[in-house]
Amino acid sequence: MIENSAKIITVGTFDGVHIGHKKILNRVVNIAIENNYTPTVLTLFPHPRMVLQKTDNIKLLNTIDERIEILKEFGIKDVIVKEFNEEFANLSAKDYVKNVLVDELKTKQIVIGYDHHFGKNRSANINDLKRFAEKYSFEVEEIPAQDIEDVTVSSTKIRNALNTGKVAIANSYLGYNYFITGQVIEGKGLGRTLDFPTANIHIKENYKLIPADGVYVVKSKNEDSIIYGMMNIGTNPTVDGKSRSIEVHFFNFNKDIYGKVLRIEFLHWLRSEQKFANLEALKKQLSIDMKDALDFIKTINE
Repeated sequence: MIENSAKIITVGTFDGVHIGHKKILNRVVNIAIENNYTPTVLTLFPHPRMVLQKTDNIKLLNTIDERIEILKEFGIKDVIVKEFNEEFANLSAKDYVKNVLVDELKTKQIVIGYDHHFGKNRSANINDLKRFAEKYSFEVEEIPAQDIEDVTVSSTKIRNALNTGKVAIANSYLGYNYFITGQVIEGKGLGRTLDFPTANIHIKENYKLIPADGVYVVKSKNEDSIIYGMMNIGTNPTVDGKSRSIEVHFFNFNKDIYGKVLRIEFLHWLRSEQKFANLEALKKQLSIDMKDALDFIKTINE
């Protein structure tokens, strides 16, 4: 497919880019191939609720960079990120269609879900969009309610699963392994004293959802090699830690990765974070965790 300035687009927040979204994205890509259009997503950032409710308590499944990355993995060639601010929120339906979809994006066709609303106060719906399409000469395709509801998945369900450590359920809803993207920074060195050296992960985006405190089996990539490990999320209560941290012990790995940015995928929940009587008890538990993690990794690689 040769990319064309004519675009077929879909519009949405697409938080998580989960299997419920995949129906729409696949349709966009297929139409693009048939008509030599560029498959395009128009997405908004920050999340509208962050702006309209003026809250920073909302946790999202993806950072904006992760969202773009996943959309492109799904076959979308052009991801246009519109800043959602008061001005954008106050655009009338007509101005949004004329100024953004038609004049700016040169939309030839738009694919949307059955409950799509747009314009100031989300006042316009699919019927309004079809009227605008007739006026401005673009096509509209609506994904029927039945097609969307066949996949009973929502970003809220995925967030709830991750907030209780149920990464296997979250991954099944996403269609890929939930992941975080962060930089390896200097830690306190506790893991090294226990013979379990860890990479401390810093995530700069405070709106990114971090799964429940506990110990997880994870994987990442260093250069072209897949590396497995176990991750602890929590406050390190055994040493009376106060702040929440993310630490990964990678198995059979001793390369210097300080300063590197890693994408780390969650594979399996091992246990809740616990406070142990002393460091020796913690070290003993870490050995058990490692055995359990390696047993799990063996099952997925058989």
